Amino acid sequence: MARILSIDYGKKRTGLAVTDPLQIIAGGLATVATSELFDYLQAYIAREEVERIVIGEPRQPNGQPSENLQRVQQFVNRWRKAVPQIPIEFYDERFTSVLAHQAMIAGGLKKKARQDKALVDEISATIILQDYLRSRK
Repeated sequence: MARILSIDYGKKRTGLAVTDPLQIIAGGLATVATSELFDYLQAYIAREEVERIVIGEPRQPNGQPSENLQRVQQFVNRWRKAVPQIPIEFYDERFTSVLAHQAMIAGGLKKKARQDKALVDEISATIILQDYLRSRK
């Protein structure tokens, strides 16, 4: 089997997470500058077999699109055109940042570490991927 990769797309930074090859466990991969995301992903899929990409669909708590949705859709359209053999699909990302902060607190991270936005983005991507895996069962 191949991995599933998830993306928590942000204006400046993007968190990434990936499954193991058996698609059982989701783990943080990296946080990259959004301007470097496309190249990073292309290099990653050249090294690792990726079956699909799941990208967080940014919505407000009431279900309305957030301001970031347009940027995410532009990235998805670019990906689908350039790499059609690896499907990319949306997955609801509401509350993932809140859940990431809660996980950091539960994990005993000090306040300084919890303020690391790159770590929050990577954990958010992991939560998106865990939820996605759960939804497929």
